[in-house]
Amino acid sequence: MNTMFYVVCIVVAVLLADAFKKYLNVKQKKQENNPELEESLKKIDSLEERIQVLERIVTESKRDLGEEIDHL
Repeated sequence: MNTMFYVVCIVVAVLLADAFKKYLNVKQKKQENNPELEESLKKIDSLEERIQVLERIVTESKRDLGEEIDHL
């Protein structure tokens, strides 16, 4: 009977740990649906695009940049 008690305790502990893990996953998913987070991610995407354009401009040769300015 003593061994059976330990087996039951281990099973209960595993079930509680699994339930807690599922609770944390649900809580995290609720945070992912946060509109402020989505807005921030959109801003980050637009900033990344702008940085790519700036990197392209900086890495181009000066002649290409001068020609591009003349065409404008």
